[in-house]
Amino acid sequence: MVNPGLILAIALALVHGFATRLPIFSIIPRFRWISFAGGVSLSYVFLEVFPELSHAQEELQHSEIPLMEYLENHVYIMALLGLMVFYGLNLLALRATSPQQSTFSTEHNSRTIFWIQITGFALLNVILGYLLQDLSEHSILDCILFFVSVALHLFIIDDNLREHQSYLYDKLGRWLLVGAIIFGAIIGRLAHLNEAAIALVWSFLAGSIILNVLHRELPNEKENCFGSFVGGAFLFTILLLSM
Repeated sequence: MVNPGLILAIALALVHGFATRLPIFSIIPRFRWISFAGGVSLSYVFLEVFPELSHAQEELQHSEIPLMEYLENHVYIMALLGLMVFYGLNLLALRATSPQQSTFSTEHNSRTIFWIQITGFALLNVILGYLLQDLSEHSILDCILFFVSVALHLFIIDDNLREHQSYLYDKLGRWLLVGAIIFGAIIGRLAHLNEAAIALVWSFLAGSIILNVLHRELPNEKENCFGSFVGGAFLFTILLLSM
């Protein structure tokens, strides 16, 4: 029997590889699509990620990992760490493209930060690919809803990365992200961590997802559609609650 986690890994890898080439923005305006994706992703964060963090905290309270007994909110500390790491990457990107920089300096810094961001997201994809092994115990509907929410999340991240360095992203960046998910899925098939360690890894991933959702998928005041945002959040909430 084919492992659902491996199928999801391949499907999500295809999102990185080809989704940005789809003419979706010619059919649906970009700001409406991003607002809708932001609503879906935040719905997933509040209804799936937060409860998962609570469950992970229970796992860690009974773990034998060193130092964990001295930390009261272990899982939330890891989530905070994931959030801070990617917040730092976002700040670097903003400073690299500051109007105060010269044109040459801005371009050089932009390329450097681009590769730093690609490396960071590749690491997340390895973690994501590894954690997909746990989906073998979930229903097909669970897997589909997971794919929809994560695919929208990855699609918007891809669009954001491609916006500033489209040539580098199309030539190398997207394939590194593709390979990272598959690599993580392969590791997940070959090696297995205990539940407490997986809880820590999931917590770091959750923190990064929360930051990226808030920073990248909620458009600014000039590019938003509240109706699309509410529609995405409402529709996906109904789907999650009906599971």
